[in-house]
Amino acid sequence: MPAPSTPAVAAPSHVTSRPGPDLDQLADGIRRGDRAMLARAITLVESRKADHQEAARQLLQMLIGETGRSLRIGITGVPGVGKSTTIDQFGSNLTALGHKVAVLAVDPSSTRTGGSILGDKTRMAKLSMDRGAYVRPSPSAGTLGGVAAKTRETMLLCEAAGFDVILVETVGVGQSETTVAEMVDFFLVLMLPGAGDELQGIKKGVLEVADMIAVNKADGEGATRARAAASEYRAALHILSPAAADWTPPVVTISGLANEGLDTLWTEILRYREATTASGRFQKKRADQQVHWMREMILARFHERLSRDKTIRDAISRLEDEVRSGYTAPSLAAAEIASLLSL
Repeated sequence: MPAPSTPAVAAPSHVTSRPGPDLDQLADGIRRGDRAMLARAITLVESRKADHQEAARQLLQMLIGETGRSLRIGITGVPGVGKSTTIDQFGSNLTALGHKVAVLAVDPSSTRTGGSILGDKTRMAKLSMDRGAYVRPSPSAGTLGGVAAKTRETMLLCEAAGFDVILVETVGVGQSETTVAEMVDFFLVLMLPGAGDELQGIKKGVLEVADMIAVNKADGEGATRARAAASEYRAALHILSPAAADWTPPVVTISGLANEGLDTLWTEILRYREATTASGRFQKKRADQQVHWMREMILARFHERLSRDKTIRDAISRLEDEVRSGYTAPSLAAAEIASLLSL
């Protein structure tokens, strides 16, 4: 069953007139599936330069009619759970079935330099050599929960390039789970075998956003412990009220290393899409995510102005000192900043 498509949207009247030839070439190259052009476009989207950001917005508007046709899957789990190994094998299985798979692997970043620590193309050896796949590491640069600020835009560019399955891997720390869950269609949580302490450490918030739990490393001596853990996780899920009437999150056991249970994983994901499409929730979730994304970008623009405007920066620095010393109430300081922004 093909993923629900998004109808082409005419450019609003307020959009700047026809972009320059470079953007035309980029857009045409992306539509043809040119990987070099796709890489250039993603680099443009990730740039912090104002002129690059404006060009990226124009490019995304040009391609909006080609987006929305993929199945977006978020994958999280604690470090050591085997995310990269599982994604590497799972993605390879999908390309063997004829799918085009894009992996957006959000790396933890150095707090000093902002550079990526992990090398995703090394960790995903099969997919990095697979012509049906595209692996793009995106340094998080300190953004919320390790989710790159431009992951959503990158996802749209990959869709426009013809990738019909998008896998978004998170670092599995902080609030990355809920952040990624708000930008994907299906959210998979990988767990380690051996319930016990692991079960105690499950955050309720993760269970509430999970569309499926997969206990990984269910091979060899770990198989028995994985089955026991799966049973415990099912019991934990039953305590919570289902997030929606059309879906009860299943718990499965898999082995990314041994390529066991990954066919069941894909079958469940397709069953989820079919159920939520029939109920209308799939389309509504997509639409709500778009609005949520717009609101986030509005807040980001306000934050950008706070950072770039010297008058506002100086006022914030002064008011922070006054609040820290107890001279000025936080509410009064916030009101003064708001007045500078004409709020």
